[in-house]
Amino acid sequence: LHPWRKGPLEMGGIHIDTEWRSDWKWNRIAPHLDLREQCVLDIGSGNGYFGLRMLGAGAKLVVGVDPTLVFVMQWLAMQKFAPGLNNYVLPAGIEDLPAETGVFDSVFSMGVLYHRRRPVEHFEQLKTLVRPGGQLLLETLILEGEGQKLLEPKGRYARMRNVHAIPTLGELLGWMEEAGLPGARVLDISKTTTAEQRSTEWMTFESLRECLDGENPHLTVEGHPAPVRAAVLVKVN
Repeated sequence: LHPWRKGPLEMGGIHIDTEWRSDWKWNRIAPHLDLREQCVLDIGSGNGYFGLRMLGAGAKLVVGVDPTLVFVMQWLAMQKFAPGLNNYVLPAGIEDLPAETGVFDSVFSMGVLYHRRRPVEHFEQLKTLVRPGGQLLLETLILEGEGQKLLEPKGRYARMRNVHAIPTLGELLGWMEEAGLPGARVLDISKTTTAEQRSTEWMTFESLRECLDGENPHLTVEGHPAPVRAAVLVKVN
C-alpha cells in the first residue's frame, strides 16, 4: 500500500507517519468552515484522510474521488479498522462525475487545479457540483510577487509532472470570477516546508527536500519559485 501520502493516521494501534502533515493544512482551513450536517465532495481525496476530518467537523456524508488505485486501496484498508463511517473514496476523477449534479453542500478541490490544462473549465465544473447556496473550497499552488502573473513550467515543477499553470493570487481570483465564482475569501497563504512534506518510513520516495535547490531553498531544482499554497473559499449562488 506504499506510498502513504495523506495523514497522519492511526490504525490498529499502528502510527502511520505519512509524507504530508495533512493535519497542518486542516488546522489552517478548519476554523473557517461549518460542515455540520453537510454532504461534502472531496475532489482528489487520496486515501480519504480529509474525509475523516470532515466527519469529525460534523459532516454527515463525505464522498471522495481519486483515480489513483493505491489510495483507494488504502481507504479500503482503513475501513477494516473503522467500518460504517460515511466517508467513501471512489476510483474516479472529476471528469467521471455526472455533469451538473448540484447536490453537495460543500465541494473541496485541494491540490488539483495546477494539474488541469483548462483551469477556468475546472472551476465551471466544480460550480455545477455545488447546490445553490453551498460553498467551494479550493487549495492550490500560487505564484508570489509582482510582475509575472502566471508560471507555465516547461517540463517539471518541483519534480512533478503535469503542472500546467501556477497563477498569482490575483490571477487565480480572476479565473474564479470568469467562471462565475466572484467574492472568494482568502483563508490562508503558506509556504510549504520540509517539515510539512517529507520522506518517512511510510513514504520512502524522495520528497520536498530533494525537489528544492540545494543552495537556495527558495527555488525548486528546476529554478522555479518554491511551493506556496493558498486556500480560498467562495459561496456558490
